[in-house]
Amino acid sequence: MKRIKIRNTNGRPSKSLSEKKNYKVTVKMATEEFYTLKAKANFAGINHSEFIRRCICSSVVKQRLTPQLMGYIRKLCGMANNINQIARTANTVGYSNIHSECINMTKNLDRLIKRIENDC
Repeated sequence: MKRIKIRNTNGRPSKSLSEKKNYKVTVKMATEEFYTLKAKANFAGINHSEFIRRCICSSVVKQRLTPQLMGYIRKLCGMANNINQIARTANTVGYSNIHSECINMTKNLDRLIKRIENDC
């Protein structure tokens, strides 16, 4: 009995390791979310898995606010409250007495806003 040593080379070429889909992720969805996914995938003319893969590749997720940035935002809110108090005092006492406080507060606000912009 003879064995055939040469195999048929026709057919699909084998995929590289990076192209193989080795991982499976299970996602729970509400009914509305599932039907939204189904409708969007059908509209795009692709299956659910391919739609989700494309969404993952093309989406941008922003990181949560860091504790340091949250501290800056709290300081900014406190300064806004101080400005309201200064405006109230200026209306009752007079603007000339409050002028220097307003200038100092404006400088502090500018510095804090620049820090927040640099962190984002």
